[in-house]
This record gives sequence, C-alpha cells and structure tokens, in this order.
Amino acid sequence: MLSAAPDPIRSPVTARPAGSRRALVAGSVGNFIEWYEFGVYGYFATVIAAHFFTPEGGSDVEALVKTYASFALAFFFRPVGAAVFGRLGDRIGRRPTLVLVICLMTGATTLIGALPTYESIGAAAPWLLTLLRILQGLSAGGEFGGAVSLMTECAPPGRRGRYGAWQSFTVSLGLLAGAGMAALLATVLTTSQLNGWGWRVPFLLTLPLGFVALWLRLRLDETPAFASAVGESGEPVRRPPAGETVRAVALGAGRLMGWSAAGYTFLVVLPSYLQSTLNATFQQALVATVLANLGFAASILPAGTVSDRIGRRPVMLAGALLVAVLALPLLHLVQDTGAPVYAKGAALFAAGAAVGLMAGPGPAMLAEMFPTTVRYTGLGLAYALSNAVFSGCAGLIITEVVEWTGDVDVPAYYAAAACAVSAVALLTLRGDDHERALR
Repeated sequence: MLSAAPDPIRSPVTARPAGSRRALVAGSVGNFIEWYEFGVYGYFATVIAAHFFTPEGGSDVEALVKTYASFALAFFFRPVGAAVFGRLGDRIGRRPTLVLVICLMTGATTLIGALPTYESIGAAAPWLLTLLRILQGLSAGGEFGGAVSLMTECAPPGRRGRYGAWQSFTVSLGLLAGAGMAALLATVLTTSQLNGWGWRVPFLLTLPLGFVALWLRLRLDETPAFASAVGESGEPVRRPPAGETVRAVALGAGRLMGWSAAGYTFLVVLPSYLQSTLNATFQQALVATVLANLGFAASILPAGTVSDRIGRRPVMLAGALLVAVLALPLLHLVQDTGAPVYAKGAALFAAGAAVGLMAGPGPAMLAEMFPTTVRYTGLGLAYALSNAVFSGCAGLIITEVVEWTGDVDVPAYYAAAACAVSAVALLTLRGDDHERALR
C-alpha cells in the first residue's frame, strides 16, 4: 500500500487559512452538482424510462432496467475519467483540471434537460441520452480525485478528515437537493405536467450552478503540496512504481465498496424500489429517501472530525459492521405495513447515518494512501472503480434480481454483503495514518 511517511502531522508547506477555505468551497461545489444530477436521474428513473426507453410494446419493468443500464454505463466510464483527468491533474495541477471537469459536467447535464424524447426522434433518443451519460461519467471520474486532492492538500494540520468529509457531505447535499427539487415539482405540478416537461427543470438548473462553480475554481491557487512536488520543469520529480499504485488502488476500492453499495442502495435506488416493489407513491418514496439522506448528512462531518482524533479505521469499520448487521431488520421494518410511520422514518435515518460513518473519513483515508505525484489518479481510480461496480450496478442488479426471484429483501442482502467484505479490507488500515503527513 502507498501510505504516508511516518512524520508528525505537519505539512512541509502549510496553506493559508483563507486559501484552505477557498479550496474547500471550490472543491465542494462541483461535487454538489455531480451528485445533485445523479440523484435527480435516480429519482426520475421511472419518468425517464417512459420517455427514452419504452418503445411501443415495451413493458415498464423493461424500460426501468434499460434506464438503470444507462445509469450503470455512466459509472463504468468513471474509471476512464479518473485515469485521464487524474493523469492530467498529477501533471499540470489540480486547478486547471478541475476547471475543465466542471465545464464538461455542466454541459452534459444541461443537455439532458433539453434532449428530445423517443416520441420525437425515435431510437436516436436513448442513444443520445446514453452518450451524455458517458460524458457525465467521464467528468465525474475526474471530479472526485481532484476535489479530494484539493481539499486534503489544503487542509490545516490535524483536519484532513474534516476537510475530506466535506466532499461526502456535498454528496448528501446534492442528493437532498435533487430529492427536494423532485418533491417540489411533484407537489406544484400535475402528473401530466411533471411527466411532460417538469422532469427537465432540475437538469436545466445545472447551468447556473455550473457557472458559479467555474467562477470559484478560476479563483483558486494551485495546492501547496502539488507546487512543492514538481520541479522547475513543472513535471513531478518522482513517481512510485506502477505496481505499488495498482495494489493501492485495488485495496482502496475494497475499503470503499461497502460505502458505495449501501450508499446507492439506501440513498438513490430506494425511490424506484419502493414504487416498483412495495407500490409506494412517488411522494412517499421521496420522503423515505429524504429521511435516509438526512441521516447520511447528519453523521458525515462528525465522523470525519472524530476520525482526525481516533483514526479512520474504527469509524469506518463501525459503519460497515452496522450496515452488515442491521440492513435486513431495517428493511423489514420499512416493508411492514403495520409499523408506525415514525419507526420507519427512524429506520431510514439510521441506515443513512451508518453509511455516513464510512463516507465521512473515506476521502481522507484515500488521500493518505497515495503520494502527491499520483494522488489525483490513485484515489480517483479507487473511488471510481468501487462506484462503477457497486454503485452504478446497484439499481440494475436489485431490480433484475427482485424481478427474477420475487424476493423483496434483495436490497438488504446486497448492502450487507458488500459492507461485510469492506469491513475485512478496512481491518488492514493502520491506526496512525491520520497522524502522518501527506507525502
């Protein structure tokens, strides 16, 4: 594993507090936009399926599966984006790469809101949607590595966990914003208006958000860690052996798989699962998702802060084990028609909070695994690979297996199994990584 050097938690170049805050905001806003859009796509999966993936004679389930297949495809392009933009970010710097990423992400998301449907242009519609999802996947793959590198490299001493946790916190804010927008539109618009044009509004709103993110990133300075890691030529002075980086990427993906699988199961896939499997209304499904996301948001920053004091391993391990043990009982409670509403709400909140225990320290944990010269690439690939396999495929796997087996407990099995494996990988974490300086 590529781990930090055994020095006290003291960076050779310390960022100014103002620069640290600016980096935190600029890194967070792009991530907010990314997850806002991915949340919106998940929440409107059934509407998108009807517009883009239901040729005459196709079933609703078939259309939903195709929608999730497009969802998964975008995730499988994340590792490509992580490799391409990560390599760029480790060579020319975090700032210019993140500017390029936000432009690509904003453009692709906005165009989804303006895309003609199957009814208008026929079979070209799903292909164009899939192309835009691929561009989103590429940009999202480049976003995480750059944002986390930016935040952790600019963090004051002893606060990498809290600064890195803002990346995860903006995931929850983005998902909540997407859910809130979907709920608002479902409330103020009729069903025909929502299905006709209302679903486009959340995608089009990405354009002004993207301009704000671009403005913030153009005002950034390069991170002190990257500036000190390159020579006069502007090229990194030393790179670790490729084999070491590959092993660290694989281990990092294993440590994150529980977060990826449980996060998307409870925070994004849940609305469509509740509608298609438990016959919940769109509004009921959104309320359930908001509660899970509120629990997720509530635990992230405390988890990151605590991990700066006691280490990443105990906090992340607690989250993985909680999901592994409690996923099935919590899902049974949600499925129970006789259970009190407040008990179901508490169960969903608790599920989200358990995921937050993994997501809070996760970014800092990844940053500490890689030296500056490959950090953007390494942590971006680890995150992208984990998300491609365990997040991007979550909706597709759960929908298909529930349809095939008739077992409505599949989401709990999926999240619990991934967290159990992730817990084993987390046991390999050293207890003092949080006390060591980034290399």
